[in-house]
Amino acid sequence: MAQEAIRIIGIDPGLRTTGWGIIESSGARLAYVASGGVRSNERTMLAERLRALHEGLTAIITEHRPMEAAVEETFVNRDPQSALKLGQARGIALVVPALAGLPVIEYAANLIKKTVTGSGHAEKTQIAMMVRTLLPGSEAQGADAADALAAAITHARLRLWAANLKAAAGR
Repeated sequence: MAQEAIRIIGIDPGLRTTGWGIIESSGARLAYVASGGVRSNERTMLAERLRALHEGLTAIITEHRPMEAAVEETFVNRDPQSALKLGQARGIALVVPALAGLPVIEYAANLIKKTVTGSGHAEKTQIAMMVRTLLPGSEAQGADAADALAAAITHARLRLWAANLKAAAGR
């Protein structure tokens, strides 16, 4: 039985650039739709930067109409002020798809890396290479977009695995 196609947005939160990537998943088949980054102006106040991220993600969701969202959990090993600002950008990445009515699932960075590359400690270049391999024709511009596409791929694969387990348990 063929599975229904689902459109997924992956989001890689960042205050300077929030990466996004959209794929379609139908069973084991993945197809690239679009990707990019929503940027904020470092010279403006924090509230303006967050507003820019909110408006940018809202426009992307409105244009591409994903059905589910996958957000990379952020890990910060810097000063507390940077962690706080990144946390606020992460809040935008979570609330915008939720406001659009999408289920939002968070994935640890190591799980995303392991799902896409086979190694939970893969470098950004390895992730980008595997994203291009798994999504022929993808035009991920930069590491933020590649990471977002990797989050979407992870969500698609875990959805498929869960569906397969459910089907096997029902037999």
